[in-house]
Amino acid sequence: MAKKLHIAHIASEIEPFSKSGGLGNVIGALPRAHKDLGHDVIVITPFYEGITNTYDQSLETIEEHVQIEVSDGIFHEVTYLKTYLPNHDVPVYFIKNKQFFGQKERLYGAKNENQRFFFFNIAALELLKKINWQPDVLHCHDWHAGLIPYFLKNRYKKDPFWKRISTLFTIHNLAFQLGHDWWTIPEEKRDDGRSSLPSFDDIDRVEKINFAKRAILHADAINAVSETYREEIMAADFGQELHRILKNREKIVFGIVNGINYDDYNPLTDPGLHTHYSDKSVSRKKDNKTYIQKYYRLEKNTDIPLMCMTSRITEQKGFKLFLPIVHTLLNLDVQIIVMGDGDKGVQTTLLEIQKEFPKRFVITPFDRNMETSLYAGSDFFLLPSRYEPCGLNQMIALRYGCIPVVHHIGGLADTIVDFDSNTETGNGFTFKRYDSAHFLVAIIRAIEVYKNKEVWKELVIHGLQEANSWIIPAQKYINLYKKTVQLKKKYHEVG
Repeated sequence: MAKKLHIAHIASEIEPFSKSGGLGNVIGALPRAHKDLGHDVIVITPFYEGITNTYDQSLETIEEHVQIEVSDGIFHEVTYLKTYLPNHDVPVYFIKNKQFFGQKERLYGAKNENQRFFFFNIAALELLKKINWQPDVLHCHDWHAGLIPYFLKNRYKKDPFWKRISTLFTIHNLAFQLGHDWWTIPEEKRDDGRSSLPSFDDIDRVEKINFAKRAILHADAINAVSETYREEIMAADFGQELHRILKNREKIVFGIVNGINYDDYNPLTDPGLHTHYSDKSVSRKKDNKTYIQKYYRLEKNTDIPLMCMTSRITEQKGFKLFLPIVHTLLNLDVQIIVMGDGDKGVQTTLLEIQKEFPKRFVITPFDRNMETSLYAGSDFFLLPSRYEPCGLNQMIALRYGCIPVVHHIGGLADTIVDFDSNTETGNGFTFKRYDSAHFLVAIIRAIEVYKNKEVWKELVIHGLQEANSWIIPAQKYINLYKKTVQLKKKYHEVG
């Protein structure tokens, strides 16, 4: 029997307790998949008072009012709580501290964001010692957990408890390297990633610590959330000025595409859908389209191509390409629903378009309860991202038979294969050059295929049958954990 691994996932959010985006999805699903593979798994995450929803799960207090030393002579209090992922026996440990995680209406965006997660990293490590749980691998997700590899190679270097524990750092989005926009920090004041950390109460210097850089320099292994993104971040265009150190360590940098939880996203059982369906009953999908058109007060006509966008309204997600072609698209007799929040200027423009085309265009805030209904009712999913580390929405859309039209970049390039009308192969429509004209051509190609009802039906069925669950990625992570453990041993032999 294969050796059972002990894995600790350290992350800033986890669905269903706290979530701001794809990271929460991943942490809510990947540990469950590892548990299902027979491994011993825990998750450590902040407890955001007033935000964290425990879904009536009982909370056990492990220890309260514990004083932990965050810097020399500087102590802060923490309470450790424990629960389990709903309908699963994966333990979730919460780091509770009112000062750092108790006064926020949002998960992120504090002026002392670095200080909050500096504290979280120390508190997470101290928790493992409190409960005497020694993982084989500490899986540190994104910048929020980025100081942990640094601490293990420095602050805790001589502590025998950590001697055999290896670290994997996962880059979910390299644009986020610390609690603020890294590019706003003057070059001469940027963190070199190697020097000693400032004292915890030196706020100005703490807020300039580059968590991601320190993780990349000190982790035993590193991975990006898709194979293509792994290649992209080692070049200047997408490397966010960390490409050189990533290139220097490329032998320990890997790429694994995320998955989605097929139990959570299933058009045959999804409680939010108007009508359930599957690849065996794809004709029922039209009932969801009628429902969506009625719900958003669009013209009720199942023959009109209905397109949706469900991403954050940001420059990264390609709205720079979308806005110049909206009028052209709407004059082609299509309907478009944009569900999302973000850039106020773009939202204002979209609201003006809605006034101009009330029966064809809708802009609406993100609504978690309606997201999958939108996929179920739409024919196309648009995601023209400038860059996309992995992307989950295109996989979720496919799960509901909503065909993606995406920029051939990052994880989108790894998951969406351009449809070839000659061979009738592919699962979506892609464009390689990042401009509005090429995006428009991809959409028009999709509309032309949509007009051929038999071909389109087969395309939708194939989308419903796609295998993008966590089964394969979860096993790839197990293999990477084993490699990480070996890399740690090699480091000690050399060191």
